[in-house]
Amino acid sequence: MSPEVSIVSPAAGVRSKEKSGILLTVWRRLSQVAFLGILGQWSFYGIFRCPFIVPYVSCENCPVITCHGRILSMFWGFWLLLPLSVVLFGRAFCGWACPGGLVNQLLGKIAPLKLRVRHLFTRVASWGKYPVLALAIYVWLLAGQPRSDVPIRVGEFFPSVGLTFEHAGLFWLVRTGIVLGFLVLGLIAANAWCRFACPTGGVLELLKPLSFFKIYKNERCNGCDQCLQVCEMGTRPAEANCTNCGDCLNVCPTDAIQIGRKK
Repeated sequence: MSPEVSIVSPAAGVRSKEKSGILLTVWRRLSQVAFLGILGQWSFYGIFRCPFIVPYVSCENCPVITCHGRILSMFWGFWLLLPLSVVLFGRAFCGWACPGGLVNQLLGKIAPLKLRVRHLFTRVASWGKYPVLALAIYVWLLAGQPRSDVPIRVGEFFPSVGLTFEHAGLFWLVRTGIVLGFLVLGLIAANAWCRFACPTGGVLELLKPLSFFKIYKNERCNGCDQCLQVCEMGTRPAEANCTNCGDCLNVCPTDAIQIGRKK
């Protein structure tokens, strides 16, 4: 008797890939929502209530006692675990955990300019993170991390935010205006802050070549750029701004995209 042969149709294979891709996206969104609950308040306070020019790094000296970073000393654990996450998974924090990344990705859904192309502007603009990172390091370590704001707390949170803006110094207003400006820009050009300006993303981008596990292209890649067309960060696996989100894993027609350790 001849052995039975199981034949899987191409259409079934496509459906299976689509199903696994949807499942991975669901898991990523659940991870982002979970970290929004953990880090969300700290992130929000860092923009609207932190009195320092560079937020998230001087929480032990912060007068805003209602901030999670101040109450739980969360910032120490964050800045200790973040480098470890880079060594293991590259820039995955941006795609799987960052509350700011989640907000920018959701805004990018309605942005008319996805910028999912590889040309001179996108390549040069992706280097914008590094001058911002250098400026943040200078202000924090060399300029003494000045407090340019008095975070007045009266009544409810949002009226207090209004008072904070009313009494803030010029440097604080400029810093906050730039961040909010990039947030608004994200309604036009998808993920503009994460791709072109985020200093934390700049640190992770510099360190991600050291990571053990990553999403990468193998020798079967034919340059069709279908991965680029689904990427929220407008990039390809293991290239600049890749956050190991996994959205591209199931769209490659040649199965050239893998996850794991690149040989």
